[in-house]
Amino acid sequence: MAITTVPGTTRKPGRPTPPYTRPQRTSLGRKVRDNLTGHAFLIGAVLCFVVFSWYPMIRGIVMSFQRTRRGETTWVGWDNYSRIIADPSFWPAWQNTLYFTVLALVLGYAVPFFVAILLNEFRHAKGYLRILVYLPVMLPPASALFLFKFYAYDPSEAGLFNAILKALHLPTSQWMQSPEMTMPAMVVASTWMNMGGAVLIYLASLQNIPGELYEAAELDGAGIWRRIRHVTIPQTRLILALLAMLQIVATMQLFIEPLILANGAGAEDSATSVAYLIYQHGFFQNDLNGAAALGVIMLVVLAGFSAAYLRLSAKQD
Repeated sequence: MAITTVPGTTRKPGRPTPPYTRPQRTSLGRKVRDNLTGHAFLIGAVLCFVVFSWYPMIRGIVMSFQRTRRGETTWVGWDNYSRIIADPSFWPAWQNTLYFTVLALVLGYAVPFFVAILLNEFRHAKGYLRILVYLPVMLPPASALFLFKFYAYDPSEAGLFNAILKALHLPTSQWMQSPEMTMPAMVVASTWMNMGGAVLIYLASLQNIPGELYEAAELDGAGIWRRIRHVTIPQTRLILALLAMLQIVATMQLFIEPLILANGAGAEDSATSVAYLIYQHGFFQNDLNGAAALGVIMLVVLAGFSAAYLRLSAKQD
């Protein structure tokens, strides 16, 4: 067999010509080209966060250290914070907000979990019952709250809750006109409006629990409450912890409930929340800098709760 060679080159017989290989691209360039579509979607999401979330947050922090009068802005340091803390409504607003948060954790956090357990036990009409539970979430919050205000919490005997109490031969209530009942009434309305989403999340978590665990518990003679305590709660503890954190963050931003149900402050300022106090300073008193300072205080408090949750969850993991 004749071996041909290119003039000026030597090649030993019996060895094939190595195939042509393209020069390798740099690692960074290859990653960018391979993930160009993902980066394009990511840039859009980041821009939305920058424009609608991060920039307003940073702008609010800057405004909290400024004072604007007659179009002139000056730096005043911590004066806005000192003035807001000295406001007579500052501490009552925090007390009302924390009171609402605690009541919401007792009622609004526990009720969806047990409703999800109940729905998970049904063998028929599961889809219909889930739609029925989730239906209040699809209502606009303002419409749902006006329904409670003018129909359920009517202080006369024509109101739904007062009619039920009268039928049970129990004393009726003034509901939103009573300082003692304002917060519990708002918690009931808020729980009814928002529990549908939490119920669906709990249902998805419950369906991931292996059935063998319940069968083993039943063989050991465990009743319904022991099965919930020793099987259901441990298997869903991560979801329970996450939703507890989300509930604290959401309920501490209490605003629309006092605004509609209690006309803002409520009887004897029993419904004034921190978020509503921010609204008062910003739109009624034209004190945007004080409202920004109060918003930063709330941001720090909620960030502290979030950091505590992340630290505890990291230890549990």
